[in-house]
Amino acid sequence: MLGSMIFMYRRIDMSTSRFVVAIASVFFVAVSFCAPACAESLESALAKAAPGANPKVIELAVQASRCTVTRGMSPASRLAVIDYSRPSTEQRLWVFDLDNRTLLFNELVAHGRNSGDNMATRFSNADDSLSTSIGLYRTMSPYIGHDGYSLRMQGLELGFNDHAMERAIVIHGASYVSADMAKQHGRIGRSWGCPAVRTAVAHKLIDTLKDGQLVFSYYPDQHWLGSSSYLNCGESTASQTAKAI
Repeated sequence: MLGSMIFMYRRIDMSTSRFVVAIASVFFVAVSFCAPACAESLESALAKAAPGANPKVIELAVQASRCTVTRGMSPASRLAVIDYSRPSTEQRLWVFDLDNRTLLFNELVAHGRNSGDNMATRFSNADDSLSTSIGLYRTMSPYIGHDGYSLRMQGLELGFNDHAMERAIVIHGASYVSADMAKQHGRIGRSWGCPAVRTAVAHKLIDTLKDGQLVFSYYPDQHWLGSSSYLNCGESTASQTAKAI
């Protein structure tokens, strides 16, 4: 009798073990299949990290950054997004850590004096235009220049910002970029086309973005959105995305 009970116990114990193993296997397979599909997209993660930013602009910036890899460039680990559709009195510059999907900076940033007053509405790629250029940039090495510690940028978009090097369009600190200036004058100061930032944060921000990172300078210009080779090399075109902006 006792032997029979032990035998039955072993059978139940083995059956339970098989059941647990079977359930664990099913769970593992489900998780494995779900991982790629259920993982949060980079666009969504960055939008959550920067709730004050326009998620559609972030989507375009990520789309452009992916295109650089498609074109054979090394993947960037930092992405700066500037939304020039917003007034200069707002913190319209966001710098993201793409590897950790976190927000590193949210700052004021200047536009060119010939691009507009508080709102930037005119953009140019021409030398001596004193205007901001839109499009995607790749950063280069920092240097000490007329405006102190500065960061050179290579404009990647033919016809929109590819004269950035000749125009000396760089990131630098400027005393006219400040909340006090915005309060006193209804706008921050304007540059000669450079995305100038607060002097207090310039050095750290430049070191974060130097050497092959990306800067996405946005404005809802329909010609650029429809013809940019960096916004139109993916499955969804910028012109389709732009309709939602």
